[in-house]
Amino acid sequence: MLVGISTGDDAGVFRLRDDLAIVNTVDFFTPVVDDPYTYGQISAANALSDVYAMGGRPVSALNIVCWPQSGLPGAMLAEILRGGSDKAHEAGAVVVGGHSVADEEVKYGMAITGVIDPRRIIRNVGARAGDALVLAKPLGTGILMTAFKRDALPADQYESAVKVMSQLNAGAAAAMLEYDVHAATDITGFGLMGHASKMAEGSGVTMIFEESDLPILPGAIELARAGMIPGGGARNREYYGPMVKIHDEVSDVMAALAFDPQTSGGLLISLPEEQALRLLAALQKAGYPDAAIVGRVVARGAVPLELV
Repeated sequence: MLVGISTGDDAGVFRLRDDLAIVNTVDFFTPVVDDPYTYGQISAANALSDVYAMGGRPVSALNIVCWPQSGLPGAMLAEILRGGSDKAHEAGAVVVGGHSVADEEVKYGMAITGVIDPRRIIRNVGARAGDALVLAKPLGTGILMTAFKRDALPADQYESAVKVMSQLNAGAAAAMLEYDVHAATDITGFGLMGHASKMAEGSGVTMIFEESDLPILPGAIELARAGMIPGGGARNREYYGPMVKIHDEVSDVMAALAFDPQTSGGLLISLPEEQALRLLAALQKAGYPDAAIVGRVVARGAVPLELV
């Protein structure tokens, strides 16, 4: 085993031979949207993302389903599975089966197996002082989906969120592999600050994020001001807050977005500063128009993270 649970990395890696290792990960969650096909696509993209964060290539998937024994039509489950299958196919992976459990609360996701060159594993540790931090997707899906559940999300903002959540990180992974990446992770349920804290702690550095540089989904700032803060965001801030120095000039809204739990969020990539602009251009060319340089890495200070 080359990568286990010691640093809370995105996936496990097991070497089969000198030039081949397998990447294993699993993720599933309750519906974030009403449309079953879209839910299946988003959940699959989220599960696949962990393989991409390591620099791997997904090859197979197993469905994981929790479904009530009565009350919901089988056609709805078929649409969820179709969405997941289509997204796996887009990723070049084959759905080889799965398992279902009777449960009153719907849940869906996938266990993913990928392949990777064991000499080219990108971990969530290894960031170095002098690195720049690049984020591939905008933040705010937790806030927008909270507004959606409260019937307070305009249709255009809903579509923007769905587009981001269902987008694979395949292009971002391919782009970052062309550069001297020191560390990477995908931003999901623990939010930007939560996942970045694991990177910073494991790397023995401090990461400084500029609030003005954070890419934000349309409407997320206004909805946060209106109180559309998900419970997961509050829990993230309670748990990871002590690891973050939030400077006085940072607004409460931007702090909330920094802790906002993401669904199928973007890759956060740490690489030499002189390569950051070229990676940024490559990401935007690969279909991530909101990609941005969001911060920098410095020698370890009093806390792992700063938001300035």
